[in-house]
Amino acid sequence: MAEPVFALVGNPNCGKTTLFNALTGLRQKVGNYPGVTVEKKVGECFSQHGKRMRLIDLPGAYSLSARSPDEAVLRDVLLGRRTDTPRPDRIVCIVDAANLERNLYFASQILDLGLPAIVVLNMMDAAVQAGVKIDVPALSRRLGVPVIPCQANTGAGLLELRVAMSRSDLAPPARVFWQLPGDLAPAVDELAATLHRSGRSNAATARAEALLLLGDRETLAAAGLVFAPEALPIVERWERHWRAAGKDWRGALVAARYGAARALVREVVQRSKAPAGPSTTDRVDAVVVHPVWGWVTLGAVMAAMFLSIFTLAEYPMGWIDSGVAWLAGAARTALPAGDFRDLLADGIIAGVGGILVFLPQILILFFFIGLLEQTGYMARAAFMMDRLMSRVGLDGKSFIPLLSSYACAIPGIMATRTIESRRDRLATILVAPLMTCSARLPVYLLLIAALVPNQRVPVWTKVGLMLAMFVLGTGAAFLFARLFKRTVLRGAAPLMILELPPFRVPSLRSVGLHMLERASLFLRKAGTVILAISIVLWAMTNFPRLPGATPAEQVAHSYAGQLGHVIEPAIRPLGFDWQIGVGLVTSFAAREVFVSSMAVIFNADDTREDAAVPLRDALRAARWPDGRPLFTPLVCFTLMVFYVFALQCVSTIAVVRRETGSWRWPAFQLAYMTATAWLVCFAVRHLGLALGFQ
Repeated sequence: MAEPVFALVGNPNCGKTTLFNALTGLRQKVGNYPGVTVEKKVGECFSQHGKRMRLIDLPGAYSLSARSPDEAVLRDVLLGRRTDTPRPDRIVCIVDAANLERNLYFASQILDLGLPAIVVLNMMDAAVQAGVKIDVPALSRRLGVPVIPCQANTGAGLLELRVAMSRSDLAPPARVFWQLPGDLAPAVDELAATLHRSGRSNAATARAEALLLLGDRETLAAAGLVFAPEALPIVERWERHWRAAGKDWRGALVAARYGAARALVREVVQRSKAPAGPSTTDRVDAVVVHPVWGWVTLGAVMAAMFLSIFTLAEYPMGWIDSGVAWLAGAARTALPAGDFRDLLADGIIAGVGGILVFLPQILILFFFIGLLEQTGYMARAAFMMDRLMSRVGLDGKSFIPLLSSYACAIPGIMATRTIESRRDRLATILVAPLMTCSARLPVYLLLIAALVPNQRVPVWTKVGLMLAMFVLGTGAAFLFARLFKRTVLRGAAPLMILELPPFRVPSLRSVGLHMLERASLFLRKAGTVILAISIVLWAMTNFPRLPGATPAEQVAHSYAGQLGHVIEPAIRPLGFDWQIGVGLVTSFAAREVFVSSMAVIFNADDTREDAAVPLRDALRAARWPDGRPLFTPLVCFTLMVFYVFALQCVSTIAVVRRETGSWRWPAFQLAYMTATAWLVCFAVRHLGLALGFQ
């Protein structure tokens, strides 16, 4: 028998991804489903007998009646409608033990599919705290599938789950715990038989499709799920019949499922006496969502994150910096003088090493993001921001995509698929790149290091500058969102319904895996895109040759220098020279490439044979032809502002093209962000000069 394929499904905030990480560890791959930018996580684990099992972590959903692309992927994979992903052999359905009734609605749809299934009661500690005691054997008998109590963040119950997953005799549900309303049964039977005869579905799947088709035909049709042509006339005939009879058939289907879930909960759940006082979550929420203290908490969390980025990462960054310098010196010592040695030391090592030095700070950023997501604080931050979001005309659901954009605009733009309004979705996509992503972090850190040397200012000054860039980008996103919603994307912002999960103890294992995953992506980019650009840029700075020239004259004469001089008139009013211009052009591939570009360009001026000059020192030493410092505090600050507003990311443009289905919106996005970056930097430059700054 081939290795079994398990699908992990569940409501949002049920701990599904934590369980996936706990089962698979490092044996997982992350990508996108072809044709849609929905994250696809596939991993593997081993049964109790050492047999390999494949796991697919599907997007969270409250129902199989999909209203967004990620929910459509979930439905189509489970129904076997995607050619790029095999239909799972078995399903692990994770439910929140403390909210069993709500989770059983989705579980009933999953069990209707007729696939062998296991129900996992996750977050049992939250259920115990809430005074909920579940009769697990009785629940298993009523559902007709194995039910495993579990605590994914601590590993409790994982052994029992692996044993259940290892069973070769795992069977489809033995019974259906909910009953279809009698007057709807003939329609479901007729439609299921038609779908089954078409040869596209087995009997169980045909019945599940029939229920979905009767429950929400318009949504399913809009999502692109194609049914047998002969089925649609049947649906339309029954719908006319029910309308004539005044029957709310959709409401009846929903009520039947929830009614059965409510009855089942009354049967298998015992609730202890209500606690005398508020729960831990209630006590914490009294502070973190308070109209005053909530904002203080949010500000403190952000400040702690930035302070950690500067202080905790200082030593590992120094180690990496020293290692890069030693490696460059070793290459110069071991290899004979020539182009290959220069390429290796000044191009590859200087270019890639210049970006690798920021890896510790990237890891700290993602550690905080993972920690905030795991504890449940992210949802509280969204709640705090909802009023502000509505004032700028955005859907409250836009906050999560914008928050995700702090890590990277690409997943943030992908996350807009949960926004039902097309105008709100477009507005969020257009402003998401303004949020300060992790790719900007190396640029800001380099420029802050050049702007404020360590020996002269306290770390809080650096934290304040970094926080100012985040605030500036966020404020710009809100300002442009308000502008777009009042002009090209006019429309009212709908109300947001947001679930606040209970506060949980984070799984450090899951947070660590999240950090390793992002580090892997960062290193992959350093080993591919940045490596390639570093090699190309080295060649551009060294050719054509100018015999007898000094290093500075060679760079100015090179192809890179010629390109920089072409664009210098456009950026000279901002205080930038042609060398900075080369960095701006190359960083269009990825913002962090600016750092490696500066490393390659300014290492060309290094005449020492033992080691490369630290890049921050090279920037401070850079001069205009007349001897004036190039990277003055005002120039460094203006450059940081440029990267706040400029759309320096070709990958983001490609994703916007895919998400909007047109080149119109990414072209508009590139134009308005580039123009804004130039105008704001021009104003900052000349205002600074008027105030006496250099």
